[in-house]
Amino acid sequence: MAVRPPILRQGDTIGIVTLGSPLEESTIRTGVTTLQKLGFKVVLGRHVYDSTGFLAGSDRERAEDLMNMFRNRNVRMILPTRGGVGVAGILPYLDFAVISDNPKIVSGYSDITVLLNALYQYADLISFQSLMLLNFNTSTPAYDYNQFFTATSTITSTRVIENPPGMPLASLVAGNVTGPLVGGNLTSFTDAIGTPFDIPTRGRIIVLEETHEPINKVYRMLNRLRLSGKLNDCLGIVMGECTNCPPAYGETYRDLIQDVLVPIGKPLMAGLATAHGRFKAAVPIGARINLNTVQNTLTVLEPTVSVV
Repeated sequence: MAVRPPILRQGDTIGIVTLGSPLEESTIRTGVTTLQKLGFKVVLGRHVYDSTGFLAGSDRERAEDLMNMFRNRNVRMILPTRGGVGVAGILPYLDFAVISDNPKIVSGYSDITVLLNALYQYADLISFQSLMLLNFNTSTPAYDYNQFFTATSTITSTRVIENPPGMPLASLVAGNVTGPLVGGNLTSFTDAIGTPFDIPTRGRIIVLEETHEPINKVYRMLNRLRLSGKLNDCLGIVMGECTNCPPAYGETYRDLIQDVLVPIGKPLMAGLATAHGRFKAAVPIGARINLNTVQNTLTVLEPTVSVV
C-alpha cells in the first residue's frame, strides 16, 4: 500500500513552486491571495517567479525549490503554479529518500504528472492529478474545489469519482478490475518511455488526458503506448478529456478511442472530467482504484491522506 501524505487542514502552510514553464506574476499573486482567503498560510519557492525562456529557471534551481519544500517541516502541501514543459528535467536532481521521509500532498496536472508518477515509483507516495495554483481564482467551479478538498482534507474509506451533472461517463469495454492508478497527461507519459522515469503499467490502471493536440498526433502517442506494451500490461484504461484537440482527416477523439483502445479489450471508461478540461476530478496517482465498467463506476478504495 502506498504512503498517504498527511491531511490538509485550514491554517496549514502551502508551499508554492514553479517546476516547469513560468507563470505571470499577477496570476501567482491571485492564487496566493485566494489560498490566504481560504485560511491557509503560503510560502513561496525562491525561483517561483523566475523566467528563462520557456522554463522557470534551471533544472537544478526548480528541483532545489521542490526539495526545500519537502525539507520544510512547516509545509503541509506543495502546490505547483502550473505545468507547461520541463518538469522531467528536475527529476534527476530529486532526493527520493528525503521525500520518503517527509511525505506531503502534491497536486497538479499537465506536465506535473510526470513528477506525480515519479513520486509514486520512487517514494511510494500518493499524489493528486488535481488543482494547481493557477486554478485558485474566482472562475474555478465549485466541483473542482469539492473534488480537491474531499481528496486532500477528508478521511474516507471509499470515494466514488463522479463527473459533474450533465457529463456522463461512458464505459466502452466491460470489466471489473482493481489496482493502483498511474498516468496523467498523455504527452508527458509517452515522453518518459525509455527513460529512468518510464512509468510502469503492469498490474495497474492507466488514466490519460490531453489538450491542444490534433487527433493524428494523439494517435501517434497512443500507438507508442501500444507498441511499447503499456496498454497490454495494464489492467484497465480511463480516458479523460482531450480539450481543444481538433479532428484530423475527419477523425475525432471519440473515433480514436473506438479504433485504437476498444480492440485492446481492456476494461475501458471514457469521458472523465480531468485536468485541462473545465471541470477537474481529483485523481489520486498511486492509490488503489476499482474500475467497474459494468456498473460504470470509478472508485478510490482507500483514504488518500492520513491523520498524524
